[in-house]
Amino acid sequence: MPVLQNLMEETVFQAIQDLATENVCTCEQCRLDIAAIALNNLPPRYVVTPKGASYARADLLEMQKYIDVIGAVTKAINLVKEHPRHNIKPVKKSGS
Repeated sequence: MPVLQNLMEETVFQAIQDLATENVCTCEQCRLDIAAIALNNLPPRYVVTPKGASYARADLLEMQKYIDVIGAVTKAINLVKEHPRHNIKPVKKSGS
């Protein structure tokens, strides 16, 4: 059965793994926040067939597109590093 896949997700998660350093939190919340921010700033690359995936992967290897991914992920890492959500505690409602 055909599956709809956004290859940009795979590329972004690989870039997060490659770019995350010791001073970057890589908990699940931070990784997903970084990915969401980066993916919202990059064009999707949807494919359905293996042949389409091959073409799209080759297209993503083009230097400028790869630089765009690295730039978006780097900006997202810096943003999440400055404002991590994993330390946020739920606000208790008074009178509940």
